Amino acid sequence: MAPAITADRLSKTFKVKVRDPGLKGALQALLKPRYRDVHAVRDVTFAIEPGEIVAFLGPNGAGKTTTLKMLAGLLYPTSGRVAVAGFAPWDGGPAFKRRIALVLGNRQQLVWDLPPEETFQLNRAIYDIAEPDYRERLAELVALLELGDLLDKPVRQLSLGERMKCELAAALLHRPPILFLDEPTLGLDVTAQEAIRRFLTQYRDRHGATVLLTSHYMQDVTALASRVLIINRGRLLYDGALAALVA
Repeated sequence: MAPAITADRLSKTFKVKVRDPGLKGALQALLKPRYRDVHAVRDVTFAIEPGEIVAFLGPNGAGKTTTLKMLAGLLYPTSGRVAVAGFAPWDGGPAFKRRIALVLGNRQQLVWDLPPEETFQLNRAIYDIAEPDYRERLAELVALLELGDLLDKPVRQLSLGERMKCELAAALLHRPPILFLDEPTLGLDVTAQEAIRRFLTQYRDRHGATVLLTSHYMQDVTALASRVLIINRGRLLYDGALAALVA
């Protein structure tokens, strides 16, 4: 069976404008701009098999989110090759988008003044989910995430943990087999973190999903992943078993 996710010598370089201080520097930046290269990701190679949950670790600015965005097709790599669910992400179109979910802990798709079910209905239309399938999947997600009576409350009335549960439900209504999760438990209390971890394990077990997640909480890593990738300054430093790393 082919890997669910493959990155082969993946690199991303951004050009950042250089500006000297003061009025002279401002004029120079306007009239004759200078740039420097920032190497966010450098020659990263790995493969993830279907059904694996892999933790992607590293300090802030190490290249984790940039890598996830390339895998999800939001950024085009400077060099290298990516295959996700058999697609090149930036060429896959709607068929590719139905195969993945990207959840960013510091971004939300829920509408602040509307109840979560309004966003769920919007996603149902976007992904062309039949009404019976939508109701079945929503019922499953409500049960697994313990959403209870949250569906009809305005998002602004929900706690951070409740909002993250609803974000996950919105992202998974089309039942994608590949999940990219960037800090899914960021800022949550211990109870909410445990609920998210329990849900991810149950979702993987039920649907055979492949999960690549970033986190600064080792509880997430030890509870969910047996394999870790460690990146720093854009370079992959470790790819292997969590047990070998902490032994």
